Amino acid sequence: MKKISVLIPCFNEQENVEPMAEAVKNIFETELPEYDYELLFIDNDSTDLTRPKLRKICEENPKVKAIFNAKNFGQFNSPYYGLYQTTGECTVSMCCDFQDPVEMIPKFVKEWENGYKIVCGIKATSKENPIMRALRTMYYKLIKKMSSVEQIEHFTGFGLYDKSFIKVLKDLKDPTPFLRGIVAELGYRRKDLTYEQQKRRAGKTHNNWYSLYDAAMLSFTSYTKVGLRIATIGGFILSALSMLVAVIYTILKLCFWDDFKAGMIPVLIGVFVMGSLQLFFTGLLGEYVLSMNQRIMNRPLVIEEERINFDNEK
Repeated sequence: MKKISVLIPCFNEQENVEPMAEAVKNIFETELPEYDYELLFIDNDSTDLTRPKLRKICEENPKVKAIFNAKNFGQFNSPYYGLYQTTGECTVSMCCDFQDPVEMIPKFVKEWENGYKIVCGIKATSKENPIMRALRTMYYKLIKKMSSVEQIEHFTGFGLYDKSFIKVLKDLKDPTPFLRGIVAELGYRRKDLTYEQQKRRAGKTHNNWYSLYDAAMLSFTSYTKVGLRIATIGGFILSALSMLVAVIYTILKLCFWDDFKAGMIPVLIGVFVMGSLQLFFTGLLGEYVLSMNQRIMNRPLVIEEERINFDNEK
């Protein structure tokens, strides 16, 4: 009997972990009875009742496993590390807030049985805030045009991954992994299935503008060269224009010494414009340096504090 793993990262999801565990169990019992399964929750240092509830779930169902991180290691590292720990022939990764519908699992498995090593869930429509939806769409289209690697629009990581691809992920040893980009860059031939993203079942989202910016910059610095190219080309152009303006002003001043009064306005404009551009490009360069620095330090993805039900493996 083939075993399918379901990975669910969570952080302060006390209202969702029990219903999610029950929903996944029901899906396998009713629609996928011919498969064995394991359900792995990886908790990113929750501060509510998520961990006590996970302990209870694991006690009641030996097919449910849990990993408790020693600290919060971020929205990318924890799920990526969790993929390594699954033992099934394939792994379905999904969120704990029910925005990724569990009803997609049988559809993913069907395509996997048809030979696809990767099956991606694509958000065709969404019940989220329309403004956020529009901003995400703009971001996906922008990064897709700027990236040297094909990017997958409206793909958040929700999908199925064959164990052979999970081995590829593990062998990368990337300390700052961006799964969406890695799937697009290194993944096998894949199947994209569309779905409607649901509203969060309970609780509050843990994404804020900073976390969204962090995600955007990670993909930008990992898969685009456009920022550095703009800085380089823009620097050449602005330097040439500055030299040209300086020569013109010098000639005008020498030819019309008494009549030509440049004043301080051109100087102020030049200082403010050039200064702001320098700060922008310095910040952009800093994002690339930060990305490089995190990779050079090569810190572990996650430090575990505890794992439950892994001793039950045969």
